[in-house]
This record gives sequence, structure tokens and C-alpha cells, in this order.
Amino acid sequence: MTTRDDASALVLRMQECFNSRQFDEAEGLFTPDYYSHALSTIGFEAGKEVWRQVVTQFPDMRVVAEDVLVDGDKVAIRSSVHGITTPDGATQPTLIEIFRIEDGRLAETWGITEGPDPRAR
Repeated sequence: MTTRDDASALVLRMQECFNSRQFDEAEGLFTPDYYSHALSTIGFEAGKEVWRQVVTQFPDMRVVAEDVLVDGDKVAIRSSVHGITTPDGATQPTLIEIFRIEDGRLAETWGITEGPDPRAR
């Protein structure tokens, strides 16, 4: 069983891998059958490709955890997104994700982004 501290650390480690562009290292944080509801994909490979596309478009992008809530095998995280240009030039998007953890790894994710979509420039 994953402890609250371990669950929180796992999600923060995933963000650290994104922010430091250690995408291959992040793969070990996910179960082989990890499911992304946002992408409707199984496995982390599709997520890794999306990460690569996003940082190609926004090389200075990083996410900063604002709130991390743990309940059983679920972790909810609200993160601010920095280092991107938004249509209004001021407001930064907020990312809200829920992860399900299985055997100490990320097994499933749901997510939404609030605020301006930087791709809508």
C-alpha cells in the first residue's frame, strides 16, 4: 500500500521529470497499462510524446504544484503553468489532475486545464 507521503511524492516527482525534461526517467513512474483519460491511451508513450510536443512549442513551460490532496489510492493536484505566452499575455492556465496509484506507480489519470489555452494564439 502506498502511504499519503509516498503518493504525494510520486506525483511531485512526475512533475519534476516534466520540468527537467527527463521524460524517459518519468516512464518508470507509470504502470505498463497506465490509462490517460485525456488522451484515451494505454501506456505512457503517448503522454511522453505529448510532453515533447508541448515543450517544443513552449520551451520555458513548467508546472508548479499549488495543492496536493491524497485520498486512498487517488491524488488530486492543482498546478499553475508558467513559462508560456497566453492570448491575453497575463493569465496563466491552471492544470487540475487526478491520479490513481497502483503498487506505488501512476496507473490512471484524469485532467482538465482552466484558463486561456496558449495554443489559441
